[in-house]
Amino acid sequence: MRCYSWNVNGIRAVARKNLLPWDVCVGADVICLQETKAQEASLEPDLAEPDGWQTVWHSAEKPGYSSVAILSRSHPDEIRVGIGDPEFDREGRVLAARFGTLWIVSAYFPNSQENGKRLAYKLAFCGRMEAYCGELRSGGRQVLLMGDYNIAHQPIDLARPKANENNAGYLPEERAWISRWLGLGWRDVFRERHPDLIGAYTWWTAWGGARAKNVGWRIDYGTVSPDLADRVAEAAIHPDILGSDHCPVSVTLR
Repeated sequence: MRCYSWNVNGIRAVARKNLLPWDVCVGADVICLQETKAQEASLEPDLAEPDGWQTVWHSAEKPGYSSVAILSRSHPDEIRVGIGDPEFDREGRVLAARFGTLWIVSAYFPNSQENGKRLAYKLAFCGRMEAYCGELRSGGRQVLLMGDYNIAHQPIDLARPKANENNAGYLPEERAWISRWLGLGWRDVFRERHPDLIGAYTWWTAWGGARAKNVGWRIDYGTVSPDLADRVAEAAIHPDILGSDHCPVSVTLR
């Protein structure tokens, strides 16, 4: 079961480039999208319900902002729209689909913004995510949390750590939360498999030819609950897939 996650920075934007997720994510069984920037009701039918895919969308109240989706080859057994808190759900940030005992979550974590303007909001979201994923795990179920976490955890996760120590996405409080998340037992399966791999990034600024030079950040993840780790066959980043300022990441389960 191959699960992809991709911040597309606008589903219509990748459509205009003929780089739709279901066309470029090879072998996908599930595709989690972030920042679709679309209201489902306003999407063209071929985007809202592509042939061969089951689709669920969770859109922000504000048009053209945030929003997430999950596409799957088979019908989910259960869907949960939102994280259960209006403060976050109005921004369309979390969507979950259950397949048997496995919950797959598509999450778009808030950006803490310049000077930490939304840091408190982001950390509150992170705290709520802990409780939410705990709820999903009840009854012996496993969880794969995929999405744009908007946090580079360690110096190896961005090209210029020293220059970004006071910048959104690499603030001490954000990095500490990732450490806390992993301390709770969640597994960053990509980094576990590639502990010393330098240059493995998932986002690049549009300025200065950053992507061509691979001056990027790893801020998109697939972390798994501890009881799912043994089923992970592969964890990968796909920088060759273009169309957004992010590239997809994938986790393949046995």
